[in-house]
Parts: sequence; structure tokens; C-alpha cells
Amino acid sequence: MGVDLGQHDSEDASGSSSSSPISAINVTPFVDVVLVLLVIFMITAPTLVKDSLGIQLPKAGSSEGSKPESLAIAINEQGQILIHGLLSSPEQLLLEAQAAVAKNSSVQALIAADENSRHSALVVVIDTLKKAGLERFAIQVQRENSASK
Repeated sequence: MGVDLGQHDSEDASGSSSSSPISAINVTPFVDVVLVLLVIFMITAPTLVKDSLGIQLPKAGSSEGSKPESLAIAINEQGQILIHGLLSSPEQLLLEAQAAVAKNSSVQALIAADENSRHSALVVVIDTLKKAGLERFAIQVQRENSASK
């Protein structure tokens, strides 16, 4: 992607030298910077979304690392249900779960409940998922730091 910038002098018929103007711009550094920024945003986006919901996950010593197709459900500190980041009701959760099971029978619900939320909100979510025929679900937690043990 290099471009000849016209830095060499040329002589015209009268013997005087003149420099030709720059006729193109080298865009390689710009493309490099844009690609680096894209990678940074792709890596930080999931963390920013989780932080914007204001959910503090409880800590656990172990957790599974596999990620099958999932239905993302969050319960905030006030006990409100969010499906894929949008505020919902148990009735809407039932419809979403039924649609997800109809599309893929092996769908898994990933539940992220705030550590200060009421236990009853989690029970309502799990009960609603089972009514919809969704039997596979996981409760999202944060790993404890090994230094805090």
C-alpha cells in the first residue's frame, strides 16, 4: 500500500527544478490503528455490558467453561428479570423460553443473579424455565481469586 510521494526533483525545458505536489496518501497506518481499536472493543464489550447492568455476581471456587447456545437471563438487585439485557416479566420469560426450546431443544439458560437479589426471584425464574420445557440452566458466578483463600 505504499505510494510514490513525488519527492524527487524534475527539470523542465528551461533547466529549473520544480517539485511535484503529493498526489496520494498512505493509509496503511490508519488501517492498522482502526484494526487495533476494533480488537480492543471486541474484547472489552462483554465486560462493559455486564457492568452496565449493575449485577454483582457471587464468587465460586470452580465453574464450567463450556458455552453452548444459551438464553441470557439476569436478575438485578431489585429482583427484576432481564432477558438479553431487556427488562421483562415472568410471562415474557415463559414465551422467550418456549420459543428458544422450539428453535433448539438443547438450549441452555444462563442465569446471572445479583448476589443481593432475593432468592424468590431466582426460584420464579427457574420455575418459569421448567414450565417452558427448558431443563438445562446454569447460574453464572465469578471465580474467587486464589490470593484471597
